[in-house]
Amino acid sequence: MEDTYVQSTNKTIASTLLWMFFGLLSTGIIAAVTYYSGAFIEVAAAWPALLIAEVVIAILFGLCFNKLSAGVVTFLFFLYSMITGATFSIIFVAYDLTTIAYALFATAGFFGILAYMGYRTEKDLTKFGNILFAALIMALILTLINIFIGSSGLDIILDWAILAIFAGLTAYDMNKIKMMSESGYDSEKVAIYGAMQLYLDFINIFLRILEIFGSRKD
Repeated sequence: MEDTYVQSTNKTIASTLLWMFFGLLSTGIIAAVTYYSGAFIEVAAAWPALLIAEVVIAILFGLCFNKLSAGVVTFLFFLYSMITGATFSIIFVAYDLTTIAYALFATAGFFGILAYMGYRTEKDLTKFGNILFAALIMALILTLINIFIGSSGLDIILDWAILAIFAGLTAYDMNKIKMMSESGYDSEKVAIYGAMQLYLDFINIFLRILEIFGSRKD
């Protein structure tokens, strides 16, 4: 019986990572097409509306997850990833392709290690979730404040802090996905839910690594 649970959990984890990969792939394709087609100019003009759309989808996904069908949840996930792809087209304006590629490979390696740690640990990391979310909210508030202050020193500190927070969230989310799978949740919905959480972790780690180590275009 235990082997059956392990196999079921591993299958759900594999499905989660596959969905996450497809989400990242759609983001990358949309970002590249938007940039090379020149549509990034329109995206820059519509930036506030796109950010609001992302927030609305994320809230809907989180609050209504249990009430929505697997098909609707999947649709919301890919809609979010495509909108993110459109906004990410601006990255190609600020950074050259080599820098983006290095940041992407570094993120993949870092993310992989953290996800593996979250999966392998036998500890329940639930208690760390509230701490990490509280720290993230505080960091986001300080980021908004710093937009008006314009402190480069605080900006660097916040980049490292947010990187550390999402590193912790990656291990936490992977651990949570494993626990949800073992608790008998709908495996299809767990896979999409997990894909969304890990997708957000990956994207935010990538952005922080790119900001900290990337070289901007002249």
